[in-house]
Amino acid sequence: MTGESRTMNMIQAINSAIDVAMGRDEKIVVLGEDVGYFGGVFKATEGLQKKYGKTRVFDTPISECGIIGVAVGMATYGLRPVPEIQFADYIYPALDQLVSEAARLRYRSAGEYTAPITVRTPFGGGIFGGQTHSQSPEGIFTHVAGLKTVIPSNPYDAKGLLIAAIEDNDPVIFFEPKRIYNGPFDGHYDRPVQPWSKFAESAVPDGHYTVPLGKARVVREGNDVTVLAYGTMVHVAHSVIQETGVDAELVDLRTLVPLDIETVVESVKKTGRCMVVHEATKTSGFGAELSALVQEHCFHWLEAPVQRVTGWDTPYPHSLEWAYFPGPVRLTEAFKRVMQD
Repeated sequence: MTGESRTMNMIQAINSAIDVAMGRDEKIVVLGEDVGYFGGVFKATEGLQKKYGKTRVFDTPISECGIIGVAVGMATYGLRPVPEIQFADYIYPALDQLVSEAARLRYRSAGEYTAPITVRTPFGGGIFGGQTHSQSPEGIFTHVAGLKTVIPSNPYDAKGLLIAAIEDNDPVIFFEPKRIYNGPFDGHYDRPVQPWSKFAESAVPDGHYTVPLGKARVVREGNDVTVLAYGTMVHVAHSVIQETGVDAELVDLRTLVPLDIETVVESVKKTGRCMVVHEATKTSGFGAELSALVQEHCFHWLEAPVQRVTGWDTPYPHSLEWAYFPGPVRLTEAFKRVMQD
């Protein structure tokens, strides 16, 4: 039963997802820096320790490797941990535990053990966070066999995808685009923020529901070009499509691994053109994989080279944030290139 719907921003939807999941399964535990009494730096776990107690929602030392290592141990003993890495920029010390242990546990034990771990972590820029609070490392994890990578773009999807991730029996990296926690971002940094309450995707059921992993969403149908995006860039792309008048089909991937390649191929075969948008650096970013897949599956249907609009191959700059961020100017130029070829 999903229950009544009410307006939520993305933080509230994430909190509701964890609450619903914990209420249904006592094996689910939440751990991380400041997730307990304080409720998380973004308040995504607010109230959960008071409701479920200190043995199920608890604070950890500042040790990302330790947080994930403990989660792997918990998983092997039958728990379903939901660790938080406070910012994705700090997930790198946990890579060994994620890559060498969590991702390979099912394989190396011949299915005797699994790692039902859901790692939540805010990522992305647009908040003047500089190089240590703005990175988009999702491409690193999509390269690792055994990990699933999920990125919601709105409150409804955030709750449904997170519950699906928590209920999944394999490890999931759940990236939360923090720029759109409180409302969608159209890429125009000089405009006031629009709250989620003004948008239909903020209507979130109170109860249990899931959005299946591996299923993309066509945000806008079109005939001239396919735009593949996820997270914050879904909204930036949608705004530019409206402003330029391009008849673009916008696909929100939702999950990078598993990827809904069927929806991607169907769209590109219809439009004959493709543009990929993400905040992460260009070289070896997930856009490169998407470009290769489109080329492999849609070569005879393509009317122009695949365009990529991404972050630059530099550390994320603080003073030049909007030169780095793939905003409306760069997307508009890419639309002109892909439509002219």
